[in-house]
Amino acid sequence: MNLYFYKNKKVLITGHTGFKGSWMCKALINAGAEVTGYALSAPTNPSLFELCDLESQMNSIEGDIRDLEQLLKVFKEIQPEIVIHMAAQPIVRDSYKDPVYTYETNVMGTVNICEAVRQTPSVRSFVNVTTDKVYLNKEWQWGYRENEELNGFDPYSNSKSCSELVTSSYKNSFFTDVEYQKEYGCDAPAVSTCRAGNVIGGGDFANDRIIPDCIRAVSSGQEIVVRNPYSTRPYQHVLEPVMAYLMIAEAQYKDRSLAGSYNVGPDDVDCWTTGELVQLFCNKWNKVTDVTSLGHASWINKHDGGPHEANFLKLDCSKLKNTFGWKPVWNVETAMEKIVEWSVAYMNGDDVAEVMDRQIEEFLTES
Repeated sequence: MNLYFYKNKKVLITGHTGFKGSWMCKALINAGAEVTGYALSAPTNPSLFELCDLESQMNSIEGDIRDLEQLLKVFKEIQPEIVIHMAAQPIVRDSYKDPVYTYETNVMGTVNICEAVRQTPSVRSFVNVTTDKVYLNKEWQWGYRENEELNGFDPYSNSKSCSELVTSSYKNSFFTDVEYQKEYGCDAPAVSTCRAGNVIGGGDFANDRIIPDCIRAVSSGQEIVVRNPYSTRPYQHVLEPVMAYLMIAEAQYKDRSLAGSYNVGPDDVDCWTTGELVQLFCNKWNKVTDVTSLGHASWINKHDGGPHEANFLKLDCSKLKNTFGWKPVWNVETAMEKIVEWSVAYMNGDDVAEVMDRQIEEFLTES
């Protein structure tokens, strides 16, 4: 895998100031792409976007995905060739606290980005990033496939299910060659949605995510609190979905028949319980503390009676594998080593951007 295709390509990313968006911007900047980001200010403090000074290396535009008028102005000015939509309210617990904002951002935000793509004939490839939680979760032991029923339980998951349906409606209604040729005189853009499993990696500072909770706990000398150690999730390093999105965006740019919906997740062996994942973090972290002054890691089971969250969720990624010959590059153990490497550099005041560059290069070399 390489990113040569993206050199000098005009790529617009929504949600670029977030954790996953920052990793994608870093990879594309390194590849020589002309990157424009559209998002609210960084959602956490500290933030990966600011730590790596990405704003000085790209065209970063502060804007709300709910503001269609501003979004259309940006598209008209930039004339992007490739659009990757990642702007979202991404936290399950926050969606219970503010469901209206969650639906406004995740549903109407998708309507707005689809409309901006529709009105911008320069766009040849559009990828909408959703989540593995879009599926009606029946707690079964096998992975969900792309043709399974969409009906997320909580407001976040459900809003992402709606985002999938909005994208499908726009594809059927506006992104057919007949309709697009009639209105704009060119072929319609290729459109895909990507449903990624739980993402982990260095530089995530979000609330209510297990790895950031681990880092915060060890940095403050506290035990890691685990709300539900028995919930099972498909965990993957952030570069797995980021590179998969870029692979799909490139492939459908070249061949529109490859557009569709794709699960992006790890192999079955990397579906871990939360407790197992935290113990792995502790093991990897404590190997480092043997030779540094950083704190010792340990955890406790402390269910806090929070809102409903699924206990078991797994993806079937056969379609992605069969279509593109894709396979995961780093298993969870390797991913955790990369997280510890990044986090130790951050806590020691080292250059975390250099760590990201090195990890991106390692990932591409091994893929």
